[in-house]
Amino acid sequence: MKNEELMQRITLNPVICFGKPTVRNMRYPVEMILDLLSAGMTQEEILADYPALEVADIQACLAFQVSNYSN
Repeated sequence: MKNEELMQRITLNPVICFGKPTVRNMRYPVEMILDLLSAGMTQEEILADYPALEVADIQACLAFQVSNYSN
């Protein structure tokens, strides 16, 4: 999946999670997913704990982090 497609999975909605970037308008902040990864959880573990998420959602969070870091 291309970065542009991945980035469409990241949404900003002022009524969800105080406007923080979330995954597909759900109450899963990008920051939380990145924190789980940095704590050592694997993609498989995250997907098992949060079945509404998809592999592409985790990839989108990583792409979002990279795009914000490089700006």
